[in-house]
Amino acid sequence: MAKVQTQETQTPNINLIGKGTMIIGDLKANGDIRIDGTLNGKLHGKGRVVIGPSGSVEGEIKCQNMEVSGNVKGQIAVSDLLSLKASAKVNGDIQTSKISIEPGAMYTGNCSMASQAAPTNTQYSNIERKEEQRDK
Repeated sequence: MAKVQTQETQTPNINLIGKGTMIIGDLKANGDIRIDGTLNGKLHGKGRVVIGPSGSVEGEIKCQNMEVSGNVKGQIAVSDLLSLKASAKVNGDIQTSKISIEPGAMYTGNCSMASQAAPTNTQYSNIERKEEQRDK
């Protein structure tokens, strides 16, 4: 009888900040993150960041992919695709390699596009070390 080998499916880490939740401080996530509440502080994610229609972020955001339906005030650095949905309100400078803006989205700030707009995941640790040294 042949042995059947099954491989366990790995689900990515998905973090959720629910509606009505407010976080004041910096957030780092290795997986995807969805914000339907409020975040005041830096957000560094290595995956996809989704700001839901009721979500609000005030602070710097760095991630691989990002979809905004809510409000963002601060600098955004996305290494791949930034998508601004019709209900999005963004106030701040953007660095990205690709951007998609639906009609109705509101955006105020400067946009810089390059093939490598934001630091890669391996570069995050170097940036974090520099920030920690600067803060000392």
